[in-house]
Parts: sequence; C-alpha cells; structure tokens
Amino acid sequence: MSEITRLPRVGPALAQRIVAWRTEHGPFGSLARLDSVPGVGAKLLDAIRPFVVQP
Repeated sequence: MSEITRLPRVGPALAQRIVAWRTEHGPFGSLARLDSVPGVGAKLLDAIRPFVVQP
C-alpha cells in the first residue's frame, strides 16, 4: 500500500480504499476503471496517469 501513496494526490486513506476495492473486485484492468473507487475522479486519474503502467 505504501507504493500507492507515492502517487500524486493519493494519501493513506485513499490508498486503503483502492486496495480494499481491488481485494473485493479483482484487478482494475485499466486506469479508467480506477474511478470505481470512491474519491477517485477525472482530476486524480489525470494526475497519476504518467506514473501508472498498464499491461
């Protein structure tokens, strides 16, 4: 989880929600699906896009 908090605008609480969502629903599959996590929106996706590698 600490790796996630290195992303811009992602603190410990949001990182925990991301991990919890992934645990419950499985891999995101795409960066766009990350917006399913409460607190993640278009601005955050734009901020982290340069730091995320998609398979």
